[in-house]
Amino acid sequence: MVTEAASIILIYVAFLAFAARRLMTYLHALQQEDYDENRFLKWVVANKIFDKRLSALLVLAGALSVAQIWITIPSFTIEAIVFLSFIVVTSKEKDPCTQSKKKLVMTARAKRIFFTALIWAALSGAWAFIVHQPFIWLIPVQLMPVILVLGNMTMSPFESAMQKKYWNEASAKLEQIKPIVVGVTGSYGKTSVKHILGHILKTAAPTLVTPGSVNTPMGISRIIREELSEEHKFFIVEMGAYGPGSIERLCRLTPPDTGIITAVGHAHLERFKSLDTVAQTKYELAQAVIKKGGKVIVHEKTLNYPFPQQIRGEHVTSFVVCGDGKDNTLVIKDAKQTDKGLEITLLYKNATVILNAPLFGLHHAQNVALAFAAARALDIPADVIATALKKTPQIPHRLEMKRQPDGSAIIDDAYNSNPLGFRSALDLLAIMDPKKRKILVTPGMVELGSVHNDVHEKLGIYAGEVCDVAIIVNGKRIPTFIKGFKEKGGSKPLHEMDTFAEAQEWINKNKQASDVILIENDLPDLYESLPRL
Repeated sequence: MVTEAASIILIYVAFLAFAARRLMTYLHALQQEDYDENRFLKWVVANKIFDKRLSALLVLAGALSVAQIWITIPSFTIEAIVFLSFIVVTSKEKDPCTQSKKKLVMTARAKRIFFTALIWAALSGAWAFIVHQPFIWLIPVQLMPVILVLGNMTMSPFESAMQKKYWNEASAKLEQIKPIVVGVTGSYGKTSVKHILGHILKTAAPTLVTPGSVNTPMGISRIIREELSEEHKFFIVEMGAYGPGSIERLCRLTPPDTGIITAVGHAHLERFKSLDTVAQTKYELAQAVIKKGGKVIVHEKTLNYPFPQQIRGEHVTSFVVCGDGKDNTLVIKDAKQTDKGLEITLLYKNATVILNAPLFGLHHAQNVALAFAAARALDIPADVIATALKKTPQIPHRLEMKRQPDGSAIIDDAYNSNPLGFRSALDLLAIMDPKKRKILVTPGMVELGSVHNDVHEKLGIYAGEVCDVAIIVNGKRIPTFIKGFKEKGGSKPLHEMDTFAEAQEWINKNKQASDVILIENDLPDLYESLPRL
């Protein structure tokens, strides 16, 4: 009896070790889905991320247990199989904190969810003290994704309270300092416009810009609480949208004096279902700016939808429209890509303005134009803007040109994930020296919804025209891109790799001094390398 109790305790401890590691694996995915339980469970089910190896071993142990009815098998042997199964599977599972491309970050929130879920896992495994059968372990093992969600749900009231506390602190500080707030949103281009405008405004006055891709309420609250100071005249806020009401909520946190809407496009279409919904959500920013009597700078194509047309029709004088149309407030007359960057000619309020910026990719002409219009709306003189633009730092991972010591060049567009940016990156390859070998490395794009296959096929055809070599990461996601490339590229080499690391290894072995290598998007582990459980 004592021996049996000891073996059960040992197995239970081994189970807890397994649960800790498996919960970390699932937490890695939940974190990449912004702790959205529904999207996480959809990912689990769609990709069949359920345990297989340990479950097979437990089924074997269970079969041996049943076989004891007919043949003599020592119970100790079966218990040893169960114990060792937990230990071996746990030891073989990767640590997402150290062995992932985008590593699991054990923030305070992640720790709270993890330890709460571990308690639920411990309770789920307590059945072992009542039912001494290997089969019983299959239940908590298979339910581990649900256990993690349960941990997340358990902590939800606490997280909401914490978020409200941080929100109130940030809101109070913003109200006290009263900087001029510039909100930037759009399906794509918002981070680039924020980067360009931030550089311009910093030459005129102290300016705080939300870093990287920080664009959620909690991320923005943290920046306000930790970095905003009395010296800041301008505060540029990138506003991300994950569904209707997202932008309106951010505008309540950071009421914008000026707004920029860069684009309405297919990025995150899976979440919004229709472009009309995307447009309506983006124009929540326009509504907030108009309430404060500010100016809304928009690209003309964002007005191709009913809700934006209605808002503009009611508040014509609040809008600064940019684009190619001759009736716009700002007209992009010409844009040229050179080996030194962009040369852009604008017509702003009937005055010609020539701008130069050391940026690559013709789509950045639109971003520069929007930033210029916003800066002018904030009373920055045109000559000050033009001077600042000449020294604009390259935008990290967004068509960032990295010239290598061996003479090759890497065009880092790893953070790009929209059709326009992808096309613009290929345009850049097309105008480069034809003597140079052009290599494309891409896993394609995500969250394009129903247009996924069509968009990728068109881009594949164009890539087959301008690229000499294509390296496709996780090609089963984008079969139409591969089809399009082969259709247009004929016998041009196309290599399929499972991971970006394998693609990088190929480049290291095969790179030549004159190569131009375009890295177009770099997906997180959630899409690139699924856990093998």
